[in-house]
Amino acid sequence: MSDQEQRDIEVVVGRIGKPHGIRGEVTLDVRTDEPDRRFAPGTTLRAEAPAGADRRPSSLTVARARWHQSTLLVTFEELADRNAAEAARGTVLHSTIGRDETPEDPDEFYDHQLVGLEVVDVDGRTLGTVKALVHGSAQDLLSVSTTDGRDALVPFVTALVPEVDLEAGRVVVADRPGLVSPFPDEVTDEAGS
Repeated sequence: MSDQEQRDIEVVVGRIGKPHGIRGEVTLDVRTDEPDRRFAPGTTLRAEAPAGADRRPSSLTVARARWHQSTLLVTFEELADRNAAEAARGTVLHSTIGRDETPEDPDEFYDHQLVGLEVVDVDGRTLGTVKALVHGSAQDLLSVSTTDGRDALVPFVTALVPEVDLEAGRVVVADRPGLVSPFPDEVTDEAGS
C-alpha cells in the first residue's frame, strides 16, 4: 500500500435523487455536514451505481451546485440532460479526503478520527476503546468496546461526551451505571456466577 493510500480515506457524501428541470440538474440526498465544501464546482466524486443498474460513469465532476429552499441541486459535467440525470438516480457519491483532514467546525469529527480512541471517564479511568460511530436518525452513538469485553453505546452528545481530544487520543465520557460501566447488581451477579 502506498503512502498516499495510507493517508487518504473515502467517505459517502451524497446520493443522487430525481432530476430537476431538463438540463441535467439533480436533487441530492446530502450525507455530509460540509455540502458546500464537498460539492464545490470542479470537485470530482467517485460514483457508485445501485446494484443492477446499467453502466454509468465511475466518476462525476460538479459543474454547479445551488440550494433551492432546503434541497441541494447539483449539475454534473457528465449529465447533459434530463435523461442522463434520470439514469443516474440512486447513484451514491464518494469523496476522498486526507486522513489528517479535519472538518471546518472544530466540534465535528470524521468517523475515522474517533475509531480507536481510548474512552475514559471524567476522572481519567479507562473504560474502553471507540469501536465505531453509529449514525442514527435522531443522534449519533459511540460504540465502545469496554475493558471487560462488552459493547456499549453512548449517545454522542456534549452532556455525555464532554471532551474529544484527538491529540491525546482519548474521548471523555460522563459515565454512569448502565451507560458504559455495568449496573452494580450486574457486577455482583457476574461475580457470583
